[in-house]
Amino acid sequence: MNNAFLLTLCFSLLLGACHKENQEVAAPRPVWVMKVGTTDTHASGSYTGEVRSRYESSIGFRIAGKITSRDVNVGDMVKKGQLIARLDPNDSRLNAQAASAEVQTAQANLSLAKSELARREQLYQKQFISKSALESYETQVKTSQARLAQAQSQAAVSQHQTAYTQLLADRAGVIGMIQAEPGQVVAAGQTVAQIYDLQTLEIQISVPETTIAELKIGDTALVTLKESAQPYTGRIREISPAANSQTHAFDLRIQLLNIDHRIKLGMTADVMFSEANTAQKIIVPSTAVTQNGQQAAVWVIDPQQQAHLRPVTTGLLSEQGIEITSGLQAGEIIATIGVHTLTEGMQVQAVTPAPEVLR
Repeated sequence: MNNAFLLTLCFSLLLGACHKENQEVAAPRPVWVMKVGTTDTHASGSYTGEVRSRYESSIGFRIAGKITSRDVNVGDMVKKGQLIARLDPNDSRLNAQAASAEVQTAQANLSLAKSELARREQLYQKQFISKSALESYETQVKTSQARLAQAQSQAAVSQHQTAYTQLLADRAGVIGMIQAEPGQVVAAGQTVAQIYDLQTLEIQISVPETTIAELKIGDTALVTLKESAQPYTGRIREISPAANSQTHAFDLRIQLLNIDHRIKLGMTADVMFSEANTAQKIIVPSTAVTQNGQQAAVWVIDPQQQAHLRPVTTGLLSEQGIEITSGLQAGEIIATIGVHTLTEGMQVQAVTPAPEVLR
């Protein structure tokens, strides 16, 4: 009987222990968290670019020919209309003379046709010829007039081509490149020289696609040269509508508003955009964002240390993290690591890691 009593007592104690375990609440799960705040996103930092001219004219002869002389060298300053090079004018001069002779011939034929028409009109008045015969001579006069106009137009073209044997500067600037020498035969339109306008200098930079949306035409910029500590003021003049196929970055042109003699073509420059281009954004670590079906979501930790899944709308992905455009407010607490182990309403223990961990 004593044995039976002991067995009953042990069984009762075991049942009580199991019931007590079931009554114990699971310990809160440790979760790394962060407090959501706004970040100053600036079309960021400093960009390195190159001094370029807005107008870089590639000029060449409008007709083919052999270069007989070149009057400028690389680095020479030229004025608009200044002579750059000459072609052999002999062929053009002969063409102009031939065209002039065609004009004289057409004028003589027209005079003869008019004289014949005047005589035929007298005969027609005396009724010696028919109306149709007179009309044929009137047609000859009109044909001669058309041929004269054609010859005069061709002569004008030939005269222009004679002038095209001289290559003139189309703007003031500096000669940056020459690709022709005396004795060389060039085709029509072939580049002979390049002229850079020094009054319209600007900086060309490349901006990554993650920050291009923060910039617009007209935004101001601070420009510094590698060789000079003096800052220059610039303004965005042009933004490429498409990214470069090789760098996947967008080319920008920064117009310099104050230019001096220290700025040279090809110099390296650093460009920083003004604080007016700074925007306030909510950016969270990429590890904090999960998927709830087709919807992006984050786990928000309430004041009672419970986790709640909340849908959000994401923006651009950058080195700082993922931009949250809607669904979160500054000051809220979110889980950053271990989000895939959380369930709705789960009790958690918030752990704040070092800042360098959340990247």
